[in-house]
Amino acid sequence: MGLNAFLAMLLEDVKKVAEKLTGIARPMPKQAVARVKTRKANAWRFADDGLVPNNPKWPAIHYRGAVNLKGASDPAAVVEVLFAAHGWMESWRDAVYDYLHYHSNQHEVLGFVRGHAMLRLGGARGRNVKVKAGDVVILPAGTGHQRLSMSDDLLVVGAYPRKGGYDMCHPSKPDHDRAAVSAANVPKPKADPVYGKGGPLMRLWR
Repeated sequence: MGLNAFLAMLLEDVKKVAEKLTGIARPMPKQAVARVKTRKANAWRFADDGLVPNNPKWPAIHYRGAVNLKGASDPAAVVEVLFAAHGWMESWRDAVYDYLHYHSNQHEVLGFVRGHAMLRLGGARGRNVKVKAGDVVILPAGTGHQRLSMSDDLLVVGAYPRKGGYDMCHPSKPDHDRAAVSAANVPKPKADPVYGKGGPLMRLWR
């Protein structure tokens, strides 16, 4: 990460703390939910490739332009509050790592609040997906992901439906053999991070 990118992310961390302490630029949950737009769920299943387990039960989901961020004083705060309103917590502000990785103990949601990027989902045999501000990507536990390219202003908000943080797994045989079991046993979340208990995720992740 270059110095400018590092300073930009540091500023985001400072803003987040200040907003939580003061409430400035941080919307109420109803205001964040009001910015949601009805969008089709693009869903993709990825098979275990021997190095990345992906998820044996549930597909990755991509909502294009699901959140209207126009005019928001802090778009990241809008997405953080939206996710939290539906039980997806422990949020962070950053970019997506440029190396292939996955999490075996957590589902993850990525909300794109600024810029654009190209992601690779599902590992070496997966799929390239273009994302931009307003998009949301939901990754079931075990799903490989990495950033292939990005705009200089890319900013992402990530969050999780369970407490306790996430592990960091890499495309290796030892990680795979352990993660293939644990990823399959991560329980279904209680709500879709964008659309709540009636959202498409609840139907697609049966």
